[in-house]
Amino acid sequence: MYFRYLAGEIAVAFRDTPVIFLNGARQTGKTTLARQIRLAGKPLRYLTLDDDSVLAAAKNSASGFIAGLAGPVVLDEVQRAPDLFLAIKAAVDRKRRPGRFLLTGSTDVLLLPRVADSLAGRMEIFTLWPLSQGELSGRRDSFVDAVFKNTAPERPRGLLTEKALIDRVTRGGYPVAQRRKTEHRRRAWFDAYLTTIMQRDVRDLANVDDLTVLPRLLTLLASRAASLLNFADLSRAMSIPQTTLKRYFVLLEITFLATLANPWSANLGKRLVKAPKVYLNDTGLMISLLGLSGAQLTANRMLLGPLLENFVVMELRKQAGWSKSRPRVLHFRTHTGEEVDAVLETPAGEVVGIEVKSAGSVSASDFKGLRTLAELAGTRFRRGIVLYTGAEVVPFAKNLHAVPIQALWQ
Repeated sequence: MYFRYLAGEIAVAFRDTPVIFLNGARQTGKTTLARQIRLAGKPLRYLTLDDDSVLAAAKNSASGFIAGLAGPVVLDEVQRAPDLFLAIKAAVDRKRRPGRFLLTGSTDVLLLPRVADSLAGRMEIFTLWPLSQGELSGRRDSFVDAVFKNTAPERPRGLLTEKALIDRVTRGGYPVAQRRKTEHRRRAWFDAYLTTIMQRDVRDLANVDDLTVLPRLLTLLASRAASLLNFADLSRAMSIPQTTLKRYFVLLEITFLATLANPWSANLGKRLVKAPKVYLNDTGLMISLLGLSGAQLTANRMLLGPLLENFVVMELRKQAGWSKSRPRVLHFRTHTGEEVDAVLETPAGEVVGIEVKSAGSVSASDFKGLRTLAELAGTRFRRGIVLYTGAEVVPFAKNLHAVPIQALWQ
């Protein structure tokens, strides 16, 4: 069993918030984490809507079901009975005390306005992504907080071989997939995993005539991960209307299979590209969809580049959930082609730029986009980092460094 660093944040929030919503893709460990949460040292009562009897009771009378629950309770996969959210709102309004409900779900409620609005001001939302590299190794990942400090990045311990890095990328972070010993067995698990999501969660959310379209779209997105989202191009490639394509893409977002990084902006209008970049939630899933192997990534650096960027961006997003700095994970690109793969921006407006390079050496030209970002951000710019596969921390300026990629989890 892996310790999830989001657990501490949830436990703190549960002391002053009536409703906690823990969402994320299926099989990321939400149920295990929810069962670990304690209130006054005691576990919470646990009910799952994957149980047909519980689901039937919740759908029959949401208000009656909630009224019959005594004490703090975990309601797992709550998105399967959306009327529960209004019933929980009414119960909280009648008796507003912290720590009443811990909800989990495989749906992003922020993309379901009717649900999100019903608990506005009463609910705090956490997203559990697949395991971070630090969680896998039992070491708390603190890279996101460290890059905002005044001190220069430290050299991580040991040398990460190319084989070890590619193994981390191909395995991804799903707990069950981690236990599969071969790429073939992991691919079999991911195939079954996607089938379950299409047959269960997607059918609960929308009436999709052809469920084969969503896996096709997800595979196409995997082949274009870490690139700007272009619906017109995707529509041509799949030969389906943009309106239909956008509806399907939202379903992939809602189920946390695909996610977006919005563009960073300093209110510069048309000087910056405004399109988001698209990523998949896990590189293990990407590898499976694309039919790639570790050997192919070793032989072809062109294949490794987008996967490595997706890997880094998702690691940053995971750490942001439990970091003290709580930055948003964005991207930066100008119309002239200067770009930075990831931009971390804190609520106070401080900015750190991170570029990802799948090579063992770095040159001054690799900092071109970071220098442009630093100029535009001005005094808000804290640091620029190029993550690479070398072993040393190399300064290129006072606040510009090349840093070994394993610093992410060391």
